[in-house]
Amino acid sequence: MLLNLITDRMVRGKMYPALARHQAEPYTQSWREFEQHWPGTVPFRPQEYCEHHGVRLNIFGANDEWPAGAFYPIGLGFFNFEIDYFDLLPERVFTELWHSHIRILFYYHEGDNPVKIKQRLDALVSKHQLPAHCYRFVSGNTAAQDLEDFVYFADFELWYWHRNSGSQALAIHSTPREREFTALNRLHKSWRATAMADLLQHHVLDNSYWSYCETGELADTDNPIEIDAIGKLRASTEQFLKSAPYYSDDLDQTARNNHAGLVDKYFNNSYCHIVLETHFDADQSNGAFLTEKTFKPIKHGQMFFVAGPAGSLQTLRNLGYKTFDGILDTSYDYDPNNTDRWIKLRNAIVKAQSDLPRLHDRARSDIEHNQRLFLETKTSRLNILLEHINESY
Repeated sequence: MLLNLITDRMVRGKMYPALARHQAEPYTQSWREFEQHWPGTVPFRPQEYCEHHGVRLNIFGANDEWPAGAFYPIGLGFFNFEIDYFDLLPERVFTELWHSHIRILFYYHEGDNPVKIKQRLDALVSKHQLPAHCYRFVSGNTAAQDLEDFVYFADFELWYWHRNSGSQALAIHSTPREREFTALNRLHKSWRATAMADLLQHHVLDNSYWSYCETGELADTDNPIEIDAIGKLRASTEQFLKSAPYYSDDLDQTARNNHAGLVDKYFNNSYCHIVLETHFDADQSNGAFLTEKTFKPIKHGQMFFVAGPAGSLQTLRNLGYKTFDGILDTSYDYDPNNTDRWIKLRNAIVKAQSDLPRLHDRARSDIEHNQRLFLETKTSRLNILLEHINESY
């Protein structure tokens, strides 16, 4: 499936981020810092993915003749509701958009509520008297698949595939492991602190690798789990944060955020990964959002639970992965109530704790399947994405 793209300029084979004011060269640290500069537009990630997986993109320059049906791609580091993205378009792009000759292609890897984003973009389309359906928006939130002109794409599967490509996938072994779980947290979020405090008071982490690398305040507005509905959890969480941070290694924060690297013990010396995702409730969208946190144990051969939005495991199934159904209790994934979902998840973890070596043996074929699927070329994933983008024409 061929996708025609328009770029203002090419630099060393890379499309320069649309609308960007920041100046940088590809393959430098500065090239990775566009998000820090207004208007927060970033390199178009699919270009890198397509180059590595043999998918062709047809790219036209600012002075070329543009084919009907082409897209002007805008990569977003974050969606800023204060910015009028259409007002920033180059004159020729805006004119061709107004005449319905081209469309805008927003690419956003994050999980913000796509309904709110659509409302903002549609208001801007109306403000500028642009044609309806003049844009397509790719989102990392599964709720996007239910919206007109929106497309869902699991960006972080490919992102981690590339960022960690220098590390060989760890071998899946049957040797007894010294630790039960791995549960890692680099950044503070109130719901994560609540979850970790609850796991601690249920002795889940007594023989596990775990971390909480920042301290912070307990804010109810940042916590989709109703903390006062679960015993004495508020007091436990406050005490947990009072004693934070907690480390399980001697790395600094930069090294912990370097996804090219790997700490082997977290995957091959514990039986099960407790993934504490970026969101437990993805911006009240009723959608799921998966990041590299989930794909790490998949690549490196581990069972896992996912502390994330409802439907996180179903999203993995839709991508072809196994979620250890019938081996682990995965019923928590279906509960839309955040507090009830956490309680069910915690209970499922406690239940699994007593029998982890046997459960790991039972899950081995699923673990191997997941690792193979992750390591496969992503050509089909990308072709489906391009098909969904193009289908609006």
